[in-house]
Amino acid sequence: MISVLMPYRGAGTTIADAAESVLADLARDDELVAIDDGSRDEAPDVMRAMAARDARVVLVDSGGTPARPAGIVAALTRGLEVARGSLVGRMDADDVTLPGRFARERELLESDESLGAVGVGVSLFPTAGDGMIRYVTWQNALVTPDDHARAIFVESPLCHPSTLIRRSALARVGGFRESPWAEDYDLWLRLDAAGFRLAKVHEVLFRWRMRTDSLTWTDARYAPERYVEARAHYLAARLAGRPYAMWGAGPTGRRLARALEAHGTAAAYFIDIDPRKIGRIARGVPIVSADDGIARARAEDVLVVVAVGRAGARDEVKRALDAAGLREREGYVCAA
Repeated sequence: MISVLMPYRGAGTTIADAAESVLADLARDDELVAIDDGSRDEAPDVMRAMAARDARVVLVDSGGTPARPAGIVAALTRGLEVARGSLVGRMDADDVTLPGRFARERELLESDESLGAVGVGVSLFPTAGDGMIRYVTWQNALVTPDDHARAIFVESPLCHPSTLIRRSALARVGGFRESPWAEDYDLWLRLDAAGFRLAKVHEVLFRWRMRTDSLTWTDARYAPERYVEARAHYLAARLAGRPYAMWGAGPTGRRLARALEAHGTAAAYFIDIDPRKIGRIARGVPIVSADDGIARARAEDVLVVVAVGRAGARDEVKRALDAAGLREREGYVCAA
């Protein structure tokens, strides 16, 4: 059984389309759990009318008020307490699910017990900036579990409201959780750290609405520096005392190195291809050439952390590391 959790607040003009798109795609024994988080518009009336027509609609109150909403994590947690399904879907009250989404996601999850969560390809509407278009293009290209595993420290690899999550996996990693950074990225990082894999249906089956007042743009937990902290938090645990080299002595690499230092993990050295940087010192350790850095990584079992900011640079570095016989996730990881 699938239980789709849909928190809402301030969604009076979009919630009917969102909910109807979910219900049209769910099976007869699935459910849509709609969690009111302190709405002050017509959205609760819309959902009450929908619940009167369709027994699959379950109405829940988050406990928040218009003045003090509970927030997305508390709302999702409250919805999960009521939900009956072994598979937990996500939906936001201003997005649109396209036909076939849940059937394809269920099929993918059931085909591989190692999967903790799956998503689908997404399209943006009504408009989006170049940065968001590049991000979604990158995200949509991640399909297999290996794709997602390689990308987990680069950026959040799944669009949260487009996902279907195995409830047992969610319980294993502590459910939805408040964190200093984006709650969805934290969940994917926790699932990865616990050994669960992520994947995506290679088809666009979700329309993701872009709004200037969404959490992505207004909540400090979604700021770029918070994402760096999230990567460092989970990457430090992955290192578990193993020495690492930071490939990238520019601002991107130095920021991540500084964040890792907060967890007691300092770079053994930096690697860079800029001849003006080689031989200098960054954060107390030397900057070496690519050839020297790779040779040392192979000889001393040093994990290379790739954190470069220039467009296309990550792929160039990966080609060099692959050619040297280092395997991604074992000999190196990409983290920017």
